[in-house]
Amino acid sequence: MRITVLGAGVIGVASAYWLQQAGHQVTVLERREGAGLETSWGNGAIIHVSSVQPWAAPGVPLKVLKWLGQEEAPMLLRLSAVPRMWRWGLGFLAASRAATHDAGALANLELALLSARSMAEIREATGLRYDDARNCVIKTFATTAEWDAATRAHEALAPYGLVTERLDRAACVAREPALGPVQEKLAGGLFFPQDEVGDCNKFSHGLAAWCAARGATFHYNTTVRDIVLRNGRVAAVDSSAGEIESDAVVVALGSHSPQMLRRHGIAVPIYPVKGLSVTAPRSVWPEGPRNAILDDGRKFALTPLGDRYRIVGSAEVADYDTTPSPLRIGALMRSVATLFPQLEGADSAPGAVRWAGLRPMVPNGIPRIGATRVPGLFLNTGHGHTGWTMAAGSGRRLAGIIDGRSNANVAAA
Repeated sequence: MRITVLGAGVIGVASAYWLQQAGHQVTVLERREGAGLETSWGNGAIIHVSSVQPWAAPGVPLKVLKWLGQEEAPMLLRLSAVPRMWRWGLGFLAASRAATHDAGALANLELALLSARSMAEIREATGLRYDDARNCVIKTFATTAEWDAATRAHEALAPYGLVTERLDRAACVAREPALGPVQEKLAGGLFFPQDEVGDCNKFSHGLAAWCAARGATFHYNTTVRDIVLRNGRVAAVDSSAGEIESDAVVVALGSHSPQMLRRHGIAVPIYPVKGLSVTAPRSVWPEGPRNAILDDGRKFALTPLGDRYRIVGSAEVADYDTTPSPLRIGALMRSVATLFPQLEGADSAPGAVRWAGLRPMVPNGIPRIGATRVPGLFLNTGHGHTGWTMAAGSGRRLAGIIDGRSNANVAAA
C-alpha cells in the first residue's frame, strides 16, 4: 500500500520504518527541516521500561490542585489553561482510580517491553548508534518510606516482566561512584536493567536517513493542509508538497494530532503538557555520573549522553507554549544542585541549551494506536512521557494492525 505518515518525530519515523519493513511504499511529511526536531529533540533521553505508569493515579489530582499557579511546583497547572482543558481534566480525574491506573500500567508495560525488543532489532538491522547505553539507570530516594513504596509498586509488575533490583546506600555508590559524596542524603535506590539511554533526536534523524536510503520518501518543511477523503475513505493528503495519493494515512503529530483529526469528526483527548530540559557539555563536571540518575523526591533526571548531560524535570500545563520558563529552569537547576552541587549554573555554561517541548498527554496515559472509524485513517499518538520508551514498539504494533496481524487497536472511534 501507499502509506503517508504525518509527522517525523520518533513515533512517525518508527512507524515509517516498520511499515517499510512490511513492504509498503512510505511517504513522511514533516513541517520542520528534519526529523526529531520537536518533542523528540530534548527529552530525558531515557528509555524507561520501569516508568511507564500513567500519571493519573490516586492522590495525584489533589497534588495538582495544591500546586495550582505555583511557579516552582514539579507539576504546574496554569490558571489560564483551566477553561480549555476541563473536559480533559475530568478524564484525568476518572483515570486516577486505582483500578484504572493499574490496568494502564500493565498495558503500557507490555508495549514498553515490546519496544525494548524492537529497539534491539532496529540497532541490529541498521547499525545505528545514538549515544546509546544499557544497564545504566538508577532511581534514588531520600526517605525510606518513598524507597519502600516505590519498591512495592515495581515489584507488583514483576510477574508481568519488569525487572527491578533494590539497592541499599552502599550498593548505590558501588554502581555510581558519583553518589559517594552525597550518600548521606540517600535512603536507597532502585536499579532497572531493562532501561536504556540514548539521544532520541539522533535516533530519529539516523533512522529517517536509513529509511530514505532504502526508498522511503521524506518531505521536510512541508505543511499538511488536510486529509482528503473520497467515497468515505482516505484517498490522499493535501500538502504544500502537492496532493499525495495515499491508501492509508498515519497521524503521528503528537500534541497537534487533535486539530487534524477534528476536521473529520474524530475526537482524541490529547492535551499538551510542557516539559523542560537543559543540555550541558560534560566539561561542566568531567568526573560526573556514568549512569542516568532519576531522583524521586527532587523530581529530576540527569542523563550522561556522550559528551553532554541532559537534565530534565517539570511538567507544566500551559497550552501550546514552548518557551522555556527562566523561573522553572532555575527551579530545576536548584533542585539538581541540592544533590549535585557541581552542576550549579550548568544551564549557563558555554554551549548549554535550555529547551521546552510538549508531551501529548491522554487522560488515562495509554497511547492511541490503531484504526479510526474513517477507513484508511490510523493513529499513532498520545504517548505522553513515554514516546521515546514506546516508539519502536508502537510503530511495530501499528504496522501489524494495518496489515491485519494484530488486533491491539487502541484508537479513536
